[in-house]
Amino acid sequence: MGGTRFFGIGTVRRLVEDGHNVTVATRGLTPDSFGDSVERITFDHRYAESIHSAFEGRHYDAVIDKIAFSSNDVKRVAENVSFDRYILMSTCGVYGDRRGLSIGEECFDPYSYGIVWGERRWGNDTAGDFDYDEGKRQAESAAALLLPEKKCVMVRYPVVMGRGDYTKRLRFYIEHTLSGKPMYISNLTKKVTYMYAEEAASLFADLLGTDVSGPLNGCCDGYLTIEDILRYTEKQTGKKAVISSEGAPAPYNGFADDTLYSNEKAKRSGIVFSEHKSWIYGLIDHYIEELEKENI
Repeated sequence: MGGTRFFGIGTVRRLVEDGHNVTVATRGLTPDSFGDSVERITFDHRYAESIHSAFEGRHYDAVIDKIAFSSNDVKRVAENVSFDRYILMSTCGVYGDRRGLSIGEECFDPYSYGIVWGERRWGNDTAGDFDYDEGKRQAESAAALLLPEKKCVMVRYPVVMGRGDYTKRLRFYIEHTLSGKPMYISNLTKKVTYMYAEEAASLFADLLGTDVSGPLNGCCDGYLTIEDILRYTEKQTGKKAVISSEGAPAPYNGFADDTLYSNEKAKRSGIVFSEHKSWIYGLIDHYIEELEKENI
């Protein structure tokens, strides 16, 4: 469910490469390049009638749900789709303001969290019930309540970096350095765990070969600092990052302290993660080249 943007595209490609029969279920608004390698279903995750109509009479070995943002989203799928296993894309945002050097899955327990049935708020829409992080807590709690524990995995990602990132958050730092525009950065030297988009895409497929259940952190080994990103960009471009309290607020300012997530549970199941510095420099080079072509 989802799969036509950012690392969702890589997930579909990996599943096809592994020989799975893949159905991509979306609202049909974003074109894809999968050709005849997948089946497609058009539905709207927000409406039970749409889900029931689209999936009636079908059964799936696994549903990978990348577009559930609330308890009601999960409830509609659980009640209207037949499957053996449910893999929910969640977020390390469920840990809220928790900071530290080893944040494990036990730091948020969806099995004991109070369930509230409702919808996510979108943008400035005041009609919804939850912001993004609370929506994901409630989505996990709904899965915990409605599905047998062994039938469900809640994959918690931190910030994901990679090519094709439509949020352009990493690109912000590189673009502002190249253009000499000032940035307000509140956490220059804080250690933070991230995830590489290629590994985020593959993790869903990797999980199909395991019996992992419950909450699961998916993140790279080690950490990065914003200073790492800026110093490398400066070295590669000869430009100097301008940091000022009057500058544009940087997108990763939310991490006011060291924030490292533990991936030990996933590793115990044989899942392998890379170290941040094995991919971040190549990714920065990609954005430098992209921006230079745009004459920025």
